[in-house]
Amino acid sequence: MGSDEQFAADTERYRRELLALCYRMVGSAHDAEDLVQETYLRAWRSYAGFEGRASIRSWLYKIATNVCLTALDSRQGRMLPSGLAGPYDGPDRPPLPAVPGEVSWLEPLPDSWIAPAADDPAAVVVARESVRLALIASLQLLPPRQRAVLILREVLAFPATDTAEILGTTTAAVKSALQRARSTLDEVEPDELLEPTDQRARALLDGYITAFERSDANLLEQVLRADATLEATPFRDWQSGKTRCIHLLEAHVFGPPGDWQFIPTTANAQPAAAVYHRGQASGIVVLTATTTGISRVVEFQNPTLVTTFGFPSGIEKREPTAHP
Repeated sequence: MGSDEQFAADTERYRRELLALCYRMVGSAHDAEDLVQETYLRAWRSYAGFEGRASIRSWLYKIATNVCLTALDSRQGRMLPSGLAGPYDGPDRPPLPAVPGEVSWLEPLPDSWIAPAADDPAAVVVARESVRLALIASLQLLPPRQRAVLILREVLAFPATDTAEILGTTTAAVKSALQRARSTLDEVEPDELLEPTDQRARALLDGYITAFERSDANLLEQVLRADATLEATPFRDWQSGKTRCIHLLEAHVFGPPGDWQFIPTTANAQPAAAVYHRGQASGIVVLTATTTGISRVVEFQNPTLVTTFGFPSGIEKREPTAHP
């Protein structure tokens, strides 16, 4: 077997988990993809000198982590509107977009990009729980090295000694950084989250889609929790509370039935949908589905994300579906 074939045989199996690592670090599916490419390029260049003192996996993680840290030296953290300020509680008006270039926005991640083998249940659980939007958004608030330590130790269960080796530091420094990261990281998700494959989660997604497609505020009220939040990039404003969320949508977003169309999918291990407005791609919406309803709606208004998720940039307009 030639060196290129041997390199591929040794390393390709780790591509999906390295993509997940890079996404957790930088909060962008597109950037993560580029960083994984850079990781494999650097690994290929130094493969002949790999001495096997660590596992191939640890070696690749060291390269990928440091590629991410280098990239983050020159980039601001990616945010959601709720990470910038409290909810908007002023007079009624359309939400205000951020000044172009002022904020780098978090991006959703297609589940299909990182899904591990179904025959590894433990890996499936870790992969799903560690890419949920609330956790990814909270990770972006940490300094990059604390972020790396938390991901390596808490998410990926690397020992402190291996984490220190990956980061080129001491175990004492790793333990200190982990303690600081834990104290900073917010409590992120309620215990009653539903998996996107759960019938209750799918029913909530279907209800949300039907309500939007039919501009039906009454149906939307049935699927949102009383404490639901609504945010959309690239807008700085976000809403808290079902009443304010529905009022904003009725006043400034809903249009004639059929203007909005959705194609169900999953993102960040949550129910999601590709969004179309008058037949043209608009973005991706991600829902946080709980046993008591939808607690959070995040829409990423970026048409290129629709094609990233594998959907067309335009679809034929159709009549909205009826809700059972």
